[in-house]
Amino acid sequence: MTDSETPKLLPLKDILRFRAEAAPFFLFMGIFRLIGIDAASAFGGFIGRHVFYRITPVIDRARDNLKAAFPAMERAEMEAIIREMCDNLGRTVAEYPHLDKLKLTGTNPRLQVVGTENAEAAIARGKGTMFISGHFANWEAMPVTATELGYEGGLVYRPPNNPYVDRYISRMRASAGPKLQISKGAQGTRKIFTLLRRGLAILMLVDQKTEQGVPAPFFGRDAMTTPAPAALALKLGAALLPTSNERLKGARFRMRIRPAIEFAPTGDHDADVLALTAKINQAVEECVRERPSQWLWIHRRWTTPRDATKNLKRG
Repeated sequence: MTDSETPKLLPLKDILRFRAEAAPFFLFMGIFRLIGIDAASAFGGFIGRHVFYRITPVIDRARDNLKAAFPAMERAEMEAIIREMCDNLGRTVAEYPHLDKLKLTGTNPRLQVVGTENAEAAIARGKGTMFISGHFANWEAMPVTATELGYEGGLVYRPPNNPYVDRYISRMRASAGPKLQISKGAQGTRKIFTLLRRGLAILMLVDQKTEQGVPAPFFGRDAMTTPAPAALALKLGAALLPTSNERLKGARFRMRIRPAIEFAPTGDHDADVLALTAKINQAVEECVRERPSQWLWIHRRWTTPRDATKNLKRG
């Protein structure tokens, strides 16, 4: 079940535009499906390294972000990180038609997991568990691994702008991962609240900028970050488990589940939400620092002067 299952009525011009935009995507998905997961992953990596890396303007944003995060980093190391990031991104796109091939067991297991004891301890508390992560390697491997492990619950996601692409990705994700996919927003937060109250698990990526977020430090700079995980954890006592995903070789991955974040509330709700959100960012940052090339550096992640002005007006 996904939020994108119910089609929305669109004007004809939007339907035609979305279909035209989606056509190249589906062409490549068809090719990737035909050639198998390993060849598709390698082909996608080639496109990432030799096309995306060389001609895409957003690579300059990745360079700027890396310079700010690692001021002492040499240019050669920076470029190596960006090339591997592009390789990862290309592989991730090419692997979408094959998410159902990602398995923990069987004749050709492609998934590994470390730290299941942390998850089991959190789930046993019965107050709900939030696996918080970022865009590491193929980030879709995390919910697939959680589903393989039997962690019942839902996945939180940000729908692509194109509804045809959204439905395709949601269908591929559901073929191997959680059937319940919750789009971000107020309605989604209510669904998350209900699931956590039932003691279930929520999987979410928390490393993207959000206009409705709070400014919390990330690599030494304020980044507008969703306060929802912190607020829900404080309200319900749900556990926050930092989780990362690493590409080992080709289309093979290792998910690492860290110990739950420890936090002692002070009773000042707003201050507690901000402080706990900062701890969440710190946990994600630690995962990024372990292997920077596995994270997606092309996001507009950090707060700009315009964001700061908006935040002051809201206050």
